[in-house]
Amino acid sequence: MEKPKSDFVWMNGKFIKWQDSNVHITTHALHYGSSIFEGIRCYNTKNGSAVFKLKEHVKRFFESAKIYRMEIPYSKEEIQKAITETIKKNNLKECYIRPLAYKNDEGMGLNPLNICVDVAIMVWYWGSYLGDGAIDVKVSSWNRMAPNTFPALAKAGGNYINSQLAKMDAVINGYDEAIMLNTNGFVTEGSGENLFLIKDGTIYTPALSDSVLKGITRASVMCIAKEMGYILKEETIPREMLYIADELFFTGTAAEIAPIKSVDKIKIGNGKTGPVTQKIKDKFLSILKTGEPKEWFGFV
Repeated sequence: MEKPKSDFVWMNGKFIKWQDSNVHITTHALHYGSSIFEGIRCYNTKNGSAVFKLKEHVKRFFESAKIYRMEIPYSKEEIQKAITETIKKNNLKECYIRPLAYKNDEGMGLNPLNICVDVAIMVWYWGSYLGDGAIDVKVSSWNRMAPNTFPALAKAGGNYINSQLAKMDAVINGYDEAIMLNTNGFVTEGSGENLFLIKDGTIYTPALSDSVLKGITRASVMCIAKEMGYILKEETIPREMLYIADELFFTGTAAEIAPIKSVDKIKIGNGKTGPVTQKIKDKFLSILKTGEPKEWFGFV
């Protein structure tokens, strides 16, 4: 994977050069995973550079911080402004955006309550995370964290140790991505993407109560599907339903919409991008290209 790179990083209210955006070795987040972050994209639309669902992403950023008792020393409006200013500072028309809040190097030990929070915003060009074609996935041998262990609704750095295990397991065994089950054996999501399943014309996605991240792209796709007239259900999905699905696809900021052609070497549908998936993907990409509806974007 190509290393991310741009010219400037917004860090604690000021711009510094990318190569100077360092943290101390005693940084609490480095030792204990005490960080929260967002993944956001800016698109070069016909209406100009625009950040997809900027307000919604920043809202989730603050919600993740609240769950982990982290006080972000800026308002939502200040973070939104800092994001658009960082894009302009780096002269980027489109990019991936990574806001990060983390416990800094003022203390060690498991209790982070009195440790200050630093905030940084990075931007760089990043293509499609899973490529443009349909992908092969496997059901991971690693489960998604159980309820009341790690908070699945928080997009926290420490949570993604779980995801890394699933991703490495998939890649080492020749797959593009993993699908994770919860501790009850039901379908949750990919290592970093939400999941949709299509069967007999109905679209299904796992319920949030099944240890699923409340994805911004997930919510957008649900809105698109309903507007297109599809029946959509959020419910518990058993593993075996993956194998008899007519279509499957992932959603996420990095992955956008990624069709799945096989699970555990069992072909899904005709082994290509399915017709419903393609219609939803085409509509989603059209929104990203046009920057409309404008209320879905924060314009730079």
